[in-house]
Amino acid sequence: METQQTYDRTSEIEQSSQNTFNGEALVRDIVLQFPKAADYFKANKIDFCCGGARPLADAAAERGLDIDSMLGDLNKLLAEYPVLEEDKVWNTAPSAQLIEHIINKHHHYLREELPLIGQNVAKVFRVHGEDSPHLAEMHALFNTLKEELLQHTAKEEESEFPKILAYSADPSEEALAELRLILNKLEDEHDAAGDILKKIRLVTNDFTPPGHACTTYRLTYARLEELEGMTFEHVHLENNILFPRYQ
Repeated sequence: METQQTYDRTSEIEQSSQNTFNGEALVRDIVLQFPKAADYFKANKIDFCCGGARPLADAAAERGLDIDSMLGDLNKLLAEYPVLEEDKVWNTAPSAQLIEHIINKHHHYLREELPLIGQNVAKVFRVHGEDSPHLAEMHALFNTLKEELLQHTAKEEESEFPKILAYSADPSEEALAELRLILNKLEDEHDAAGDILKKIRLVTNDFTPPGHACTTYRLTYARLEELEGMTFEHVHLENNILFPRYQ
């Protein structure tokens, strides 16, 4: 069942890729077809993971961006950077392999980096909080995000991913119904994390440190922006590739 669902989804995306991009293409499908588009969307603050299931034209309108200019940029990038087969390997990788990649790359990153980023966030708040009141909100938001992400990844590894693999090995209607409820909840948790990241971006002025910022201050903002990018990639792999196989 997994193989057929994966094939059907991939065939649909590849069929749409025979033409250049248009405003009706879903943001997530553009990234699945052309992974480099993720960098372009991040630069233009277009959500391609939690909010990726909508037409590009709608996403552009929300950001106040000109859709024709965006399409021109994307089609130019597509012409300049041919898509290699390995760039789309996760679109068709077996679920077990994709899950292993998510754990080894993204869950490992969160466990290693969140405590370190937290130390920086706390230090910047302690040293500069009196002169920069927004750092109190940044500090609170980050710690909420940290706890939610660590709980989320632990639950995925201990319970939810094993259920995906068990269903893949022995599918049944009852197991699929349970799995769909689980995936809906995981997507809600992704949305919540995405909302916190948007607030962090807002209070940090798009991760732009003030002119007087010290090295630690600047490093903290850079690491928060990296965390946002890694989280978007992480959620994209789950929301747009793994989960749809069972929905």
